[in-house]
Amino acid sequence: MRSWRRGIKEMDLILGPWADEKVAGLDAKALDLYEALLGENDHDLYQWVTARIGTGPGKGSAQPVGPSAYAGLLADIAAHAETRLDS
Repeated sequence: MRSWRRGIKEMDLILGPWADEKVAGLDAKALDLYEALLGENDHDLYQWVTARIGTGPGKGSAQPVGPSAYAGLLADIAAHAETRLDS
């Protein structure tokens, strides 16, 4: 529910679908990391995720944005959001 009820609609649309698809398959450590990520400010999260969209393999690279502890999780969320944009 916290993934769909964020402070800004943009994060609802990014985190909600990702959580619906991925959260059930996360191990305890990944769930703890996601829980910590949910405690971050929405405007920061939006910048961290969207800076990664369009920067996957063969698409160029962006300067990493956000705390390094979240890097893998943010990359996964951005990749998921990007696939939804391509649909």
